[in-house]
Amino acid sequence: MECNQNPCPCGFLGDESRECTCRPFEIERYQRKISGPLADRIDLQVYVPRVKYQDLQVRERGETSAQIRARVCAARDIQLQRLKGLGIYCNAAMNHRQVERFCKLDAACNALLEHAFNSLGLSARSYDRILKVARTIADLSQSDAILVSHIAEAIQLRTQQNP
Repeated sequence: MECNQNPCPCGFLGDESRECTCRPFEIERYQRKISGPLADRIDLQVYVPRVKYQDLQVRERGETSAQIRARVCAARDIQLQRLKGLGIYCNAAMNHRQVERFCKLDAACNALLEHAFNSLGLSARSYDRILKVARTIADLSQSDAILVSHIAEAIQLRTQQNP
């Protein structure tokens, strides 16, 4: 599921180049349009700030689209092999029992996840969704184990809010 939403009615909350003209109660009402239970079903919640023109001119090169595609295809192959015979083809389709089976965590990962749940007030539904995203991040890194860095990134992708 994809959900594109501005941070506020005018669209400029947190923007460095334009000032938000919304009043606090308008922002709160606007952001409540997506209810808690619905928002809880969105795996990745990422705030993307406006890109400055000068940032588009940077000559530093990151990964090419072909390199990213190769990593994604390799991760998908890992998932297909792991889930072979289960009637599903990707981590996102795993049920709770499959998450328990394929998303084993060490003590450090468990401690980080517990801290996130206690401090951020995450729901039970968030637990499986964070683990599925962490498993996918590990697959993209070609890591057999889910590491603390994978859990931390999955939590961040799950809980980023607009400014």
